[in-house]
Amino acid sequence: MKIGFLGMGNMAQAIAEGWVAKGLVSPTDLYAYAPNQEKLAANAARIGFIPMASAKAVVQAADTVVIGCKPYQIKSVLQEIGDEILGKSVWSIAAGWTLQTFTDAWSEIGVNTDPDSGYCVRGVLCIMPNTPAMVGEGVFLFEKSCSLPEAELMEAKRLFEGLGVVETLPTELMGIGGYLSGCGPAFVDLFMEAYADAGVKYGLPRATAYKLIAQTVLGSAKLQMVTGKHPGELKDAVCSPNGTTICGVAALEKAGFRSACIECIDAIVNKKKG
Repeated sequence: MKIGFLGMGNMAQAIAEGWVAKGLVSPTDLYAYAPNQEKLAANAARIGFIPMASAKAVVQAADTVVIGCKPYQIKSVLQEIGDEILGKSVWSIAAGWTLQTFTDAWSEIGVNTDPDSGYCVRGVLCIMPNTPAMVGEGVFLFEKSCSLPEAELMEAKRLFEGLGVVETLPTELMGIGGYLSGCGPAFVDLFMEAYADAGVKYGLPRATAYKLIAQTVLGSAKLQMVTGKHPGELKDAVCSPNGTTICGVAALEKAGFRSACIECIDAIVNKKKG
């Protein structure tokens, strides 16, 4: 499979670099276009993909096209490549775009997506990734409404599972799933920064504080995933009667910690509704 990236931002770089590093895709089977050709060339030298001079050139070279540009740029990119996309598959990592969004956009510009009519777009898979993909611990949400052939969908799962966890969600849950996994790294980073500040307040060097809290978050997450235990059960196991941990838990509850976590998601949902 030859894969072409339209857009080579941080997330596209993380995916391409991860596939190459893990031996999942040969760098000579990866193509990419980005408007900043100088930056594209530098990334190509580092990762090994083949830089291209235009979006059309990428589509012509690839079997599967990864839409990695900004969501607001996609319609103009689709217009630019036009019928070059016929016979190709599309994997989109753009927030907010769905199978139906792509179908509607192609209908507007007259690109054939009807599988019963012969030569058409081969299929579409919409994916919501997150930044931990950069270290092989990403979350990739696959939209359940997908028009890829089954064999190609399985190949997509294989490639993305090499960089983390794949979860398939119905279209109506892609939003909330993305808020948790896509926005979530920022919330976890804020949590780690706050606890590191507390460590510094009481004498720890900042680098040590970051190392301790980062490993604690990593280890706690892995413990939950490996054991499958309810987070409350794992929390209880650390809380001894009249101990230090339960004292800290009580302070978090008094400060509305869990409520604040839920309210930050409420804020995102309300923003999207507005």
